[in-house]
Amino acid sequence: MPKLVFADSKGQIYDHPVLEMAGRSGDLFVRPSPEELIPLPAGSRFFTLPERQPIGWSRSGKSLRILETVRMGQKTVTPHAVAAFLSPGYVRTLLPAASSERIKSFLPLWAYTAIGWQDERFYAAATRVDDNPTWNPENYNDRILVEKVQDRLQTNPHNRLLHQVAHCALKYHCFTAKNVFYQRWEAGIPTSPACNADCVGCISLQPSRRVQASHERLDFVPTVEEIVDLGLSHLKEAENGIISFGQGCEGEPLMQAELIAKAISRIRQETSRGTIHMNTNGSKPVPLRYLCEAGLESIRVSLNSANPPVYESYYQPKNYSFKEVVESIKIARDYGLFVSINLLTFPGVTDREEEVESLFRLIRETRLDMVQIRNLNIDPDLYLQMIPGRKGKIIGILNFLKNLKQEFPELRIGCFTRPREEIQERIA
Repeated sequence: MPKLVFADSKGQIYDHPVLEMAGRSGDLFVRPSPEELIPLPAGSRFFTLPERQPIGWSRSGKSLRILETVRMGQKTVTPHAVAAFLSPGYVRTLLPAASSERIKSFLPLWAYTAIGWQDERFYAAATRVDDNPTWNPENYNDRILVEKVQDRLQTNPHNRLLHQVAHCALKYHCFTAKNVFYQRWEAGIPTSPACNADCVGCISLQPSRRVQASHERLDFVPTVEEIVDLGLSHLKEAENGIISFGQGCEGEPLMQAELIAKAISRIRQETSRGTIHMNTNGSKPVPLRYLCEAGLESIRVSLNSANPPVYESYYQPKNYSFKEVVESIKIARDYGLFVSINLLTFPGVTDREEEVESLFRLIRETRLDMVQIRNLNIDPDLYLQMIPGRKGKIIGILNFLKNLKQEFPELRIGCFTRPREEIQERIA
């Protein structure tokens, strides 16, 4: 087993000489299996977990120990637990093992992954679910980007939407925002400052102040002309171009369905190139129908669970329920859209038998094309406090993925939205 890792107050990371790596699945501390450990993917980031003491296994694997203090030379150090935030395309199999008895505040909104140290390298409890090279961090060089952003803003200084995505590209390092200026692949187009859900892990608005939002939300509604200017340019010029409504810096795009429908119609009058996609909570079936008729081609509906009580405890929907979400998925399929769900995955919840059964029922009922497996960005303790008590056996993330593939061999399993050319090639 890899060794337990911990950090001092300055963030320096060490491996423990005796204790071995532990992981967490829901409320349970577990010993990772070799199958769920991989070398830490390039581009991953490290996080220390303040107020949380690391937990490790004895060499025998029979007892757990909370690491309260560590002797470092002549000093006694209070250790902090350490986690990784994985590169795109990877899903975690275990959460970091840490004691949370002394916490005073919740962690920022990241997906925390268990890591250890062995053979001079870090290992993570993770598996790869998508190897799409367009999301490789090596393809997003900020030194090149800055000049492209400046040039684009100079040529079009009055488009507020362009300034918004420039802000997201440079400050938040959003890949879909960066692609606007690289003029390639998937480009995000935010449109809605409002939302009809109060997600516990919303990254752009936290009115309850449980945690700090990691993004500033869009504070205006763009005009049709601003959307068309951005979207049309991208689809005409971009390699494997996608424009996607529904980004991390906004609320729910279906709240602006009429505006988006007008923009889509205008864009399709000018070009048939590329893919028009939407990321949504699927809360408004009727407005979604208008968008399908306007020319929307692909949709991804986000959910943390296909079990309504678990879904609603996290999304905290306003004037809609899980029933409307299912109806929206069916409408999109009826119109011939490529339909994905964005499954916000959490070890110890997503991989419980009752959750797997609910998801399989949803897939059969709606005839989904794809399940996008994404890590849920949230403090594990906050999430487990908010959702109902868990039932059923935990089968593990790897077994969940294996069962999903076996049960639905034609289902696409990945992490990223696909361009129309790739979708059509697969169908053919």
